[in-house]
Amino acid sequence: MGNEFERKQRVVVVGGGPGGYEAAIAGAQLGAEVTLVEQVGVGGSAVITDVVPSKTLIAVAEATNGIGEAADLGVQFFSRNDAGRPVRPEVAVNLAQVNKRLLGLARQQSEDMRASLVRAGVTIVSGHGRLDGSSSVIVSTAVSGGTDFDQIEADTIVVSVGASPRILPTAVPDGERIFTWTQLYGLQAVPEHLIVVGSGVTGAEFASAYTALGSKVTLISSRDQVLPGEDADAAAVIENVFKRNGMTVLSKSRADKVERTADGVVATLSDGRTVEGSHCLMAVGSIPNTKGIGLEQAGVQLSDSGHIRVNRVARTSAPNIYAAGDCTTFLPLASVASMQGRTAMFHAMGDAVNPTELRNVASNIFTQPQIATVGWTQRQIEEGIAQGDIYKLPLSSNPRAKMMGIKDGFVKLFARTGSGTVIGGVVVAPNASELIFPIALAVEHRLTVDQVSRAFTVYPSLSGSISDAARAMHIVL
Repeated sequence: MGNEFERKQRVVVVGGGPGGYEAAIAGAQLGAEVTLVEQVGVGGSAVITDVVPSKTLIAVAEATNGIGEAADLGVQFFSRNDAGRPVRPEVAVNLAQVNKRLLGLARQQSEDMRASLVRAGVTIVSGHGRLDGSSSVIVSTAVSGGTDFDQIEADTIVVSVGASPRILPTAVPDGERIFTWTQLYGLQAVPEHLIVVGSGVTGAEFASAYTALGSKVTLISSRDQVLPGEDADAAAVIENVFKRNGMTVLSKSRADKVERTADGVVATLSDGRTVEGSHCLMAVGSIPNTKGIGLEQAGVQLSDSGHIRVNRVARTSAPNIYAAGDCTTFLPLASVASMQGRTAMFHAMGDAVNPTELRNVASNIFTQPQIATVGWTQRQIEEGIAQGDIYKLPLSSNPRAKMMGIKDGFVKLFARTGSGTVIGGVVVAPNASELIFPIALAVEHRLTVDQVSRAFTVYPSLSGSISDAARAMHIVL
């Protein structure tokens, strides 16, 4: 037995996003004395200004689309005018009410997370934290730039400070006409014409959502295709859907500057063309919030982009300092941040730990339809980095998809050549974020396509396409 008077390990977590939150909870559960330093609110930008509000907005957009698509299933909406004749009602989105609701949901989620930390025994300090060497954190607790500071000693430090939208000097957001994705929730009405600069995940998601909400959308993409880092077949489906829904996609176009006009905005492209709109969303990436918080002085190595270099147990180059989330060199996903936070604490406290395997991480893009991926990619297989066979099954052949009126999408499986072990997959479907889970399980536990195909699926169901694809890849012994 240990000495009952032995001092608890002191853990200070800087940043209360998904990574910091999970690190704090895990540390408290393992018996550490945990202090969480957070400036914005528990949950960080992921809960307050990013993931929770954006996915709530997207859910509203999906509901709006569902009303429009119901007519394809024979469901028609009519009201009657004064003469008793049926008229088709107009579908309208009260964006002010939508934004009020989603910000309320975000605040409630933040409060729920804060309550969980308090129940676990975590001390929460509101303020801006910076490292003072490798064994203490200084917290500025002043409300308006004063000089009130707390110094907190630490045996272990977890840095989870997140990232912020990248700001271009030629397109500075003002929160009125030119926005980052954290500023959109102040809009009182659906933009008449939204220009979206950037066709990565964030740009594509918001372009998709605002098209469904009723905006005219112009998406400015510097690459040949939207979502350049994703599966090429999936990106092609999404771009086709975008265009079919009335979106203007300007490929191989770069916005040099975005300026306010008397009643809107104008984006000037590098070839001299201009695009006029009512509002503009700048979705040109993010930068880690690692500047000026004492990392270099504490011996923490950063990448050229300012991200914290971490290994698979979230440890930095300083032995007692860990890092989690978008401020690190790992994937910028809330699920990855959470896993890093837990892993950091397990490792620091000497508990059993499974190093994070990034290839097993499932991710999802919340466009309409969604794109979900896990494991090795088709590009890596075609380039010889991984040895695998590829099978693609369109959703149009799925009986449940036919019943639901789903026309776009597919299931794609990647299996190791010879053994048939599932090494990756892609799903493009309305609920791809749910459908990717069985493929992620197969990748994580090294199941073969035959093992996957032997599991029962409900008939009819979209998940049946996963089983059908696996069955088509049967390995003959």
